[in-house]
Amino acid sequence: MARVIAFVNQKGGVGKTTNTVNLAAIAGQALGTRDGQSQVLVVSTDPQASAVWWSDRVDEDQLPFDFHQCDDRPEDLARLKQLEQYQYVLVDTPGNIEDEKILSATLDSTDEVVVPVPPEAMAFTPAKRTIEKVLEPRGIPYRVLITDWDPRDGTVDLEQTQEYVDSNDWPRLLTVVRHYKIHTRAAAEGQVCTQYPRGRIALEAREDFFRLAVELGIGGRPLPKQARKTSAVKGSI
Repeated sequence: MARVIAFVNQKGGVGKTTNTVNLAAIAGQALGTRDGQSQVLVVSTDPQASAVWWSDRVDEDQLPFDFHQCDDRPEDLARLKQLEQYQYVLVDTPGNIEDEKILSATLDSTDEVVVPVPPEAMAFTPAKRTIEKVLEPRGIPYRVLITDWDPRDGTVDLEQTQEYVDSNDWPRLLTVVRHYKIHTRAAAEGQVCTQYPRGRIALEAREDFFRLAVELGIGGRPLPKQARKTSAVKGSI
């Protein structure tokens, strides 16, 4: 039975697709194939189909996961956990979710939700609404992922975001996904993070998704849901 992890936030542009696709690439590469088939599936419920568009641009022989678009068939989403051919199913959801049936079917089939939140004040209210109005009433396990932090901006915004998450008693992943231009170019160039060229920047950019996979227990046991209260520096390395 597959383990289903969904990236959910009712705000667009917070990195759901980037995190879904690159985490799937790390997971798919780490797990390899079974009977010639990938053990990781990416499902997009976003009508814009960004994850599918991106995945479809990658050389088929180098893509370490399968992908599927499902924004109008809640009955398919209800069967995600029964997909025995996959170990992991990662679901990319849209911002401003309007189709309650699609959202409901996704969450009914989800083992854990990751809520991506960039370090900017405008992202706080949508994250709060997503957690308190959508996730907590359903009792779905979730963790907040701080994403798209640019170290060149210093640690003030990162620290404020960590403090905001902790002050609401939301479980927070220790991994911080840093901002790199290579991530924003990857979709257009038909690459996932496991295909980035050699070099320090590419290595650092990939490293965040390795850490995220370990923390989520991809291929092993997940770390505790409630992250320790850490400094910005410790939380970002």
